[in-house]
Amino acid sequence: MNVSLPLPITERPLDSEYFFLTARSGGPGGQHVNKTETKVELRFHVNSSAWLSDSEKIVINRKLKNNINKEGYLQVVAQEHRSQIKNKKEAVQRLYSLLSYALQKRKKRIPTKPGRGAVEKRIEGKKKISGKKESRKKPDWE
Repeated sequence: MNVSLPLPITERPLDSEYFFLTARSGGPGGQHVNKTETKVELRFHVNSSAWLSDSEKIVINRKLKNNINKEGYLQVVAQEHRSQIKNKKEAVQRLYSLLSYALQKRKKRIPTKPGRGAVEKRIEGKKKISGKKESRKKPDWE
């Protein structure tokens, strides 16, 4: 029986499913910044992706809802570099890291009992506070 596991997100060819928008970057740089469009915005439509399963789409939409606009596009912006090509590579890298973060399985927490040292420390603290309050009482001189 041959069970095919899904490809890791970094090995899926998503490049045909996203597109770039460019704009002029802000910040320092003088005339170069004012005349070149180096800021890159990558847009990836999660729900129409052929490389994501339905369950993966649900998880991504839930975990990355702050990065997804009303039209359903996952938006990633890169404007750190002075080169548009470098910013495109940066945006693609961020897209893959966001998707892999969203699809990462979380380890279930197994509740444990406190250790003996922690219990003794808690009881010692309670005794200290109890002794402090006991010393504030008026003496009973009958």
